[in-house]
Amino acid sequence: MRSITQPGTPIADRIQWVEARGRAFTFTMEPGVPLLEAARRGFAAHGFAGGVLDIKRGALGPFAYVMPALSKTPDHAAFYSETYRPAGVTQLTTATMTLGARDGGPFFHCHALWTEEGGRAGGGHILPEETVVAEPFEVAAFGLDGAIFTAEPDPETGFKLFGPVAAAPSGATTDRRAFALRLRPNQDFAGCLEAFCQAQGIRKALVHGGVGSTIGARFVDGSVVEPFATELTITAGTIAPGTDGLEATLDVALVDYTGALAHGRLVRGDNPVLMTMELVLEVVA
Repeated sequence: MRSITQPGTPIADRIQWVEARGRAFTFTMEPGVPLLEAARRGFAAHGFAGGVLDIKRGALGPFAYVMPALSKTPDHAAFYSETYRPAGVTQLTTATMTLGARDGGPFFHCHALWTEEGGRAGGGHILPEETVVAEPFEVAAFGLDGAIFTAEPDPETGFKLFGPVAAAPSGATTDRRAFALRLRPNQDFAGCLEAFCQAQGIRKALVHGGVGSTIGARFVDGSVVEPFATELTITAGTIAPGTDGLEATLDVALVDYTGALAHGRLVRGDNPVLMTMELVLEVVA
């Protein structure tokens, strides 16, 4: 399986995780409000400090983003591009967001694909500080109680990355057992989830959110993404019994560092994590 040498020493615990309680709900992003604040308000209205979002449509403007890029120094295995600010209103076609905390305040990590006002299709990492909701749109949320994604320095990759940490219960209404996860580099995406569920006695789970990167991509239809640096969003995901035990079914959309877009179902056993993969598992059985 492919691997990329990271600048730091690998951390022994390859999956960072916290068990929590959670609940799925929907809310509408408020127009004229920065995307970060709109997301924070939506979770707060339901009693949550954070969680994950699945977004199937949405209008943003002003809008700012970066793409994956090659690193110009040995300090990182890959990096990010200059900031792009397309004119007008950009229409999201799919996105996932992790809402958590950084430097004592709310922050998000969001990867998306979209269509810009002139018709250009793009994808990448949305910048919280410069992006505003242009029109109201509904999002599917999963709030976490007892865990929050917090950005902390990661010595392995050299970045400040989201990872789940335990948090005091907020008293929000919950109805599901859940796990907040961050997968570390150079391990198969599907295999990690299958092994984790097996170890926790989980027979079936749904994936909520899902923001991260893989080393290129291999899809079940035979298509291949060769450029190694990507930014990925999960469009659907389940872990359930299959022909050889638990099997993770992961549908994704991504952009690579050349700007090419791809989407499809990932091959199990041949899609290693590049930098990180953060998501929430809702336990079904």
